[in-house]
Amino acid sequence: MIRGLTRAGLGQVGSDEAFIALAARYGFQAVDIDAGKLIAEKGAEGAASLLSANGMRIGSIGLPVQWRTTDDEFRKGLPALLAAAEGARQLGCTACCTYILPSTDEPAAPFMAAAIRRLRLCAQILGAYGIRLGLEFVGPHHLRTRWKHPYIWTMSDTLDLAAAIGEPNVGLLLDSYHWYTTELGVEDLHVLRADQIVHVHLNDAPDVPVSEALDNDRRITGEGVIDLAGFLKALRHIGYTGVVSQEVLTQQPPQEPAEELVQRTAAGYDRLFAEAGIEG
Repeated sequence: MIRGLTRAGLGQVGSDEAFIALAARYGFQAVDIDAGKLIAEKGAEGAASLLSANGMRIGSIGLPVQWRTTDDEFRKGLPALLAAAEGARQLGCTACCTYILPSTDEPAAPFMAAAIRRLRLCAQILGAYGIRLGLEFVGPHHLRTRWKHPYIWTMSDTLDLAAAIGEPNVGLLLDSYHWYTTELGVEDLHVLRADQIVHVHLNDAPDVPVSEALDNDRRITGEGVIDLAGFLKALRHIGYTGVVSQEVLTQQPPQEPAEELVQRTAAGYDRLFAEAGIEG
């Protein structure tokens, strides 16, 4: 598996160039950043050279189109999606991800129909550039009732949504926090195929009842109560070899220097990868 980082929970990291250098300094091999923005700053050749010089790749880009509201807003975002896909293609990134909230103020049935239609078009556009679309289910209990109507919040329902979209490049963004807050076990990961997983987020949870775990109160990988060694062992068991990127959402910006947080993250990865029997 490939060790990855997002900016989430790292505080003042600085420019993308500084972020890439910091990640490389502590043994990470991938960063989740905006490929198009990096190309705009460095040019395509300069961006590729920066990544190569640091032994780095882009793990995933975000889906830059608003698919949750109106058709007009969705259509307005399509040029940005085309530009993002082209940037990702130029830098060798093959994953684009979006999250699905577990409740909505929209009536669930028409919202589902619109989501399938819009995400199918996104997947078709991304597929033309050799990019997969990862759908992230969101597990924390407080978000399941945050809006009027219950919606998708389980792994199995998200796989059903991917099947309904019906494009071969659609799969899961699997996040350890959502795996934990939906009270899944390692046996639930064993039923997956590696090719159903587009991208992985790794993070940890505080020592509170699962029903009280907040989406924006996560812990650095290896510093909480989630069985992350078991999570990684299960991914190894099914043959997943892609990127696992730390994503730590917090209520307040961290006070520690970014380098200290990355160093702690690297130590957590070292320990957990060793426990899971994963090289890299």
